[in-house]
This record gives sequence, structure tokens and C-alpha cells, in this order.
Amino acid sequence: MTQNLNSPSQLKVTLPRGTLNLTYQSNPDVDNSYDISDLLDFAQRINPKRAFLFVSKVLGRHIPVAPSVMRRAFSDLASLIPDDLPEPILVLGMAETAVGLSAGVHQVLQSRYPNALLLNSTRHAFADPNAKLLATFSEDHSHASRHLIYQSDDEQTQSAILNTKTLIMVDDEASTGNTCRNVVNALTEAGLNQLELVHLATLVDWSLDSAADLQDTKDIHFFRQHLLAGNWQWSDAPNPTPITMPRLDTTAAGSKPVLPTGNWGRQPTLDSTSGFGNYLANFWDNFSRKFGDNAPLPNRILMLGSNEFVWLPFLLAENLEQEAKLQSSTHQVCFSALTRSPIAMGGAISATLSFRDNYGLGMTNFVYNVEPSAWELIVLCVETPTDSVDELWRNLDNVLIVSPEPSF
Repeated sequence: MTQNLNSPSQLKVTLPRGTLNLTYQSNPDVDNSYDISDLLDFAQRINPKRAFLFVSKVLGRHIPVAPSVMRRAFSDLASLIPDDLPEPILVLGMAETAVGLSAGVHQVLQSRYPNALLLNSTRHAFADPNAKLLATFSEDHSHASRHLIYQSDDEQTQSAILNTKTLIMVDDEASTGNTCRNVVNALTEAGLNQLELVHLATLVDWSLDSAADLQDTKDIHFFRQHLLAGNWQWSDAPNPTPITMPRLDTTAAGSKPVLPTGNWGRQPTLDSTSGFGNYLANFWDNFSRKFGDNAPLPNRILMLGSNEFVWLPFLLAENLEQEAKLQSSTHQVCFSALTRSPIAMGGAISATLSFRDNYGLGMTNFVYNVEPSAWELIVLCVETPTDSVDELWRNLDNVLIVSPEPSF
């Protein structure tokens, strides 16, 4: 694995539970140069496994960000994937944080690899008893460590998956390389025995000191693509206050139904946008009911995805951003998402809202850095029925809930 990186910089980050010392390098092969301040902020996890969190500024997960900024990061990361890769190609995204990122990278790559398949890991068990698992793996440091990977119910698609020669694994960051190794082991055990190349594509790769974990094997060659790379060292503060992590590590099906939204990657797909037309029409129908036909878009709009359901909401946010620019240069559209990830206040986290999850899993969900009154319109996108959404959201006058269920 070769690296083409410039001279390293250093940064010291002090958090209540310890100190993070970073050495990092931007990637000169990226047309749009990124510094660490462009990509990351830092916060403290409520997680005894790992006390710190790299908080992305371009992912639209914990910090609201313009869809155009997200799209640029998707495209820049995809541009690093080389041409002439052996096919079949599988783009695999990591739930929940990288689900939208993987779809964005896959969409860009399709101009060069139109037959590349997209597949995301998930923590939501399918209610359909006919859905079959392809593999499971563990993300050891995560607040919810177990991931599920589903196979296709289409024979030709499943054959392409099993004969994958190039795996492009997409994640927001790599901190040790262990997850990539766990994924490759799980997939080869599941029957992907034709693998030749693995490309780990991340916004930030902190695992360069762990390169031995991803050394080439006899049959598989590993490569890395990233916008920024480096390594980290963590030092615990003396006598840190003990913490208890909420119960979040479940892959059970919840009590609320997951409604059809098209296939955007929970099962293998060529077209991650297949359900977007219906979701867009559903949004405009709900918008017209709330504001009236032909009403202009509000000036400040926040689009919220929910947990793993972020790709179609992102496309909706991108569509509204483009529409808003036609109306006025003062319009602002940002994207963020509900999450099960518990993060402490401080650092990158200036505001926290907590509420019950909309899947009926009986767990607490969160949204970060969102002050509802700061937005003229908050569009909360869910893949469950409207009544599954916590009253915190349903009681706000500036919230529009968009669900796949029919509007009446």
C-alpha cells in the first residue's frame, strides 16, 4: 500500500476523559484540498469502550451541513478510486454513519462502473422471514457492535455478489483497520472467494499505524483511499468519572413497521435512487397540505434523516437546496440525522435533544447541534409511520414529518 501524502501536522485535543494527540496529513491527490478543520471536530462518547469521537463536518450526521458540501466530499472520495478495477465490484457501506456516504460514492462511481453494486450493513433485522443474511460482523469499538449484511433475492444479483473481485468498503473513518479486516473475513467465509482487491475508502483514515492489520494476503491486495490520514494516541485523564452506556446494541426488528421506500442499499442494488421519485412526491404533497399550493420554500430549512434512513432524505435536501437557490440566494438548506449514538455535551456538541426511537426498539435516540427554533422548517424524514415519531417532534409547529405512508 503506497501513500502519497504531504508533511504531517499535529494537533492536541483535550476532552474531559482524556487527551487525544493527532498526527495527520492531507491527501494531495484530492483536487479539493482538505485540512483537519474542514473535515472534523471532536467530542466525548458516552461509551466505556472508547472515550472520544471524531465528529465529521461533511457527513451530515451530528453537525448540520449543506448538501452541496456533502456531495463534494462524496465526489472527492470517489475520484480516488482507480480505473480498470476487476469486476464484479461491490461498494459496501457501514451502518449507520456511512450509509449515505457509501450511496454517494457508489452513485459517482457508476459513471465509470455502471454494473457496480451497492450494499450497506444494517442493524435493523428484516421483518420479512424470507430475507436471508449473507454475513454478520463486529465493529468492536462501536456503541452497537453487531452488523448484519443481507443477500439479494435476485439470483443474478446474488451471483454477482458472490463473484465479487473488487470490494470498495466505505466508512466515515478508520481508526484501527479492525473493522475492515472483520468485514473481509466475514464476506470470504460467506462465499465471496473470488476477492482480489479491497479498497478501504474513508473520509479520514487514522489507521496508518495499524497497516500491518491490512497487509496483502496470498489472494487479496489491500489499498486505501482517503481525504486525510494520520494516527492518534489517547491518554486517559486521571480518575475519570465512570460512565454507563445506554442499551443500544440490538439488531432486533422493532414494533413499528419499516415501510417500503425502495432499495437504497439494505439489499444489493444497482440503483440507490429507485424510491426517490415517490418520496419526493410525498414531500411536496405534505408541504402543500401544510403551507398551501405553490407556497415558496422557507428561508432556513433543516432536513433530518433518521438513523440508517438518510440517503433518500439527503437527495431530498439536495433537491430543495437547488430549488431554494432559484428562489433566493439567502435561502439555507442543511442536512443532519437522528441517531442512536450517545455523545456527551462539549467540544463539537453544543446542543442535544433526546427522544424515543421511531422504530419501536425501546431505545433513546438523539439529534445534535439542532435548536428547533433556529429553523423556519424542519423536515423529519422517516421510514416508519408518522405516529411512530416522538411527540417532541410532532408537537413542534415548524416540523413537517415525511413518511412513506399514504397522506390523507
